[in-house]
Amino acid sequence: MRAPGPSGLRIKSPDLLVAESGADREGNGLKRSMGLFQLVCFGIGAIVGTGIFVGLSDTVAEAGPAVIVSFLLAAATCVFTAFSFGELGGAIPVSGSSYSYAYATLGERTAFLVGWCLLLEYGVSVSAVAVGWGQYLNELLGSLTGWELPAALSNPPGEGGIVNVPAVVVILLAALLLVRGIRESARATAAMAVLKLAILVLFCAIGFTAFRAGHLSPFAPQSIAGITSGASVAFFSYIGFDAITTAGEEVRNPRRNIPLAIMICIGVVTVLYCLVAVSAIGALSSDQVADQPAALSLIVNRVTHSTLGGGVIAFGAVVAIASVVLAVMYGQTRILMSMSRDGLVPRVFERISPRTSTPVANTWIVAAVFAVPAAVVPLDVVMNLTTIGTLAVMAAVNLSVLVLRRTRPDLPRRFRVPFFPLSPILGIAFCGYLMYGTGPATWLQFVGFLVAGALVYALYGRRHSRLGQVDGPGTVSAPAAENGENREKGENRENEKDAEGERGAAVRAGAAGALREG
Repeated sequence: MRAPGPSGLRIKSPDLLVAESGADREGNGLKRSMGLFQLVCFGIGAIVGTGIFVGLSDTVAEAGPAVIVSFLLAAATCVFTAFSFGELGGAIPVSGSSYSYAYATLGERTAFLVGWCLLLEYGVSVSAVAVGWGQYLNELLGSLTGWELPAALSNPPGEGGIVNVPAVVVILLAALLLVRGIRESARATAAMAVLKLAILVLFCAIGFTAFRAGHLSPFAPQSIAGITSGASVAFFSYIGFDAITTAGEEVRNPRRNIPLAIMICIGVVTVLYCLVAVSAIGALSSDQVADQPAALSLIVNRVTHSTLGGGVIAFGAVVAIASVVLAVMYGQTRILMSMSRDGLVPRVFERISPRTSTPVANTWIVAAVFAVPAAVVPLDVVMNLTTIGTLAVMAAVNLSVLVLRRTRPDLPRRFRVPFFPLSPILGIAFCGYLMYGTGPATWLQFVGFLVAGALVYALYGRRHSRLGQVDGPGTVSAPAAENGENREKGENRENEKDAEGERGAAVRAGAAGALREG
């Protein structure tokens, strides 16, 4: 059913979202095979990657030793929004994530633009992450064999490269694993998450052996402006924690596990990032770390006076970045699947393979499309645009919590935002503050991107929307109604079977008792 709203505003009720997805059961051919541990590993796999292994040097270039404050500021933004994601993920456990939350609160047009921005967060960030993979792959090859790929084939344009071949390769490998099944993907992501956490802990241990307090002075050479710019860059290191909510239909007990996994991931990653930043700046001065393409390997090489330690860090980075590509591509395919289910993008994206229980065509289309910018787009351009798009989505999520508390106070919530409504309001404020720090050029690109999204919605999405195919006010489209009736009939049949089973068990128990008495 549609929730009441202003004239012309299409709002999809949370009940209909959950019913259509089968979120409380096995829904739409997807299998519930992920527990809490796998979900936490999936979240860490989506977060820890290029942002810390490659982007740390960019953050240091903006903030200097105050990079620690920049990471904390970015973390604060994520924490407030993580509260909102936790409440919405437990109340509406579907694959659509931010897109579905906006559909249930802010209307279809806004939801489409949120989904459009998610193409940046879940899709274009795959390209950005993959670009950094080639840099550490060369570092690893150089450490092990003394041979490296030519710069023209391993670096992004603007940094001596023409076509980034490793970036394309890692995207295609991730797609190959994703189409095999969620169980295999979850196992691979968990293994890679544990490995890269161990590598970062090892880096901290090595870095702190060479710690020099003098490297922290002057602490903020660019003052508050540098810290703000650094926080906008550092925010890229946290992108991906919301990918946890895209697994709503493939997680066991999603109403409990999704909020819990989000909080665990944010806590672990924030502590780890701050330790990495302190150990890095303590080991080498900020001037030596800034703008280095493989900064962590460089620091370990300098500290140990050997290339062996740097090779170990490079191996960890190769694994870490590959796991981010895998996890973020997973999130992108599930977002498109939800949008396709609503008719806002072509139906090919919602088709599930009966053999693998995965959206195979969807996955290969995403891989093919985003391999192109990974091969030819400079990393800094992609990172800045991804950051501002993600911040806009997070602001919308905080706003969705405020709206849903007012429109559906009766909705069951396993987790509630603490200090409501202060937390979501602060989340919106922090998002706006970091968006301001991305700079005018990024804002112009983002506005152009939103205008393009609005045109796509007007020309395709609005016309093909299944929620728009109604017989009258308060009625749902024929496909949705038919799906609801089929589910209701299925549930009735299951209830009848349970009742028959109970009656049969009672009869058998009575017969057994009579025989014993006889």
